[in-house]
Amino acid sequence: MQLLSSRLSLPFLLLTAVLLSLGGCQKKETDSPAPVFTAEQLPKEDQLRERIDRVLDHTLNQRRLNTKDHAAWQIVHALLPFGDKLEIEHEGKLVPALQWLCDGNTLTGWNLRPGDRGVVVPVEIGSKTGQGHPDQWLGYLSQTGLDPSTQIFVGNKQYTLNDLLTQAQWDLTPGMEASWTLMAVGNPNYWDLDKSWTSRNGETWTAERLAGMEGNEANAIIVGGSCGGTHRLYALAMAVNQKLMNDNLKPEQLTGGWRVADDTVQKYKRLCRDKFQNRDGTFSGHYFTRPGMVADISDQVGTTGHIFEFLVSSMSDEELRQPWMVAACDRLVTLMDQARDVPLDCGGLYHAAHGLIMYRDRILSGTTGQ
Repeated sequence: MQLLSSRLSLPFLLLTAVLLSLGGCQKKETDSPAPVFTAEQLPKEDQLRERIDRVLDHTLNQRRLNTKDHAAWQIVHALLPFGDKLEIEHEGKLVPALQWLCDGNTLTGWNLRPGDRGVVVPVEIGSKTGQGHPDQWLGYLSQTGLDPSTQIFVGNKQYTLNDLLTQAQWDLTPGMEASWTLMAVGNPNYWDLDKSWTSRNGETWTAERLAGMEGNEANAIIVGGSCGGTHRLYALAMAVNQKLMNDNLKPEQLTGGWRVADDTVQKYKRLCRDKFQNRDGTFSGHYFTRPGMVADISDQVGTTGHIFEFLVSSMSDEELRQPWMVAACDRLVTLMDQARDVPLDCGGLYHAAHGLIMYRDRILSGTTGQ
């Protein structure tokens, strides 16, 4: 028995050594180098612009939302990219979606009510009809260019969009999910970035404190957060950009909460390029949990669209022209074109559209369309 054992042990040990040296039977995806894209593989700017305009036109005018089959969750998401251009079908007629909502019309999930400091929007966690996160409606509406003085009717009483912000600031508490709150507070058209306010529990807040709270990964979830943490990253990037422009600063001059926020943004920008981009230009179908692709085209549009939106919001024009970003844009447009007749999740679809609009308007000169 001892002799038989000795004869078997040598090949077994050799096989084990080979497997260990290879890291297993297959090389891990996380060890793969970032894909390299060359100019010859990529479309020209005018070709890309035309394709972007085509898929955006289809998204706006052919994927028509209506008040019977769709709720506030879908329609507010569509307002993010299209704003006052969005029309929805109501009782057989097309109506301007933004004005229709502000006029106080009844829609599933549009559950505004008077608050003690403004207007409250209840949170329906996990909802695909109502507001799924604190201040989600406020955050998205603040990104459409809508003035905070815009009138909104709640029942028969007239308020303004600013009343949603005032209530949101009053209800803010340390450690809460506040990505959408930051989208509004970090917008100088809505709030002075250097001005403080007091919440209902007596806490003093500023945009910097809020940005620092959202950017601190010890307290705020990125990996595993809502849509992979991309909403939080987008809010951080937009707020930091506003701070830089408002105070005419360079990134290295940021301090305090602004520095915390920007460090997180820069970290995930690098990870998107170095670890989470697939060889076809898409980004990981698992967001920042692990690299890899998914088969479902709706999921591909959703994950790549959300990450692309964050990246566009965080990059300079020069960075947006880098081959890996052009490849990501090209592939996202291709996916949306291939899915023209396929039902897509509204969240992923409209965040993808928003990213494409920002990309087109930033670097593709001579644009027409949306």
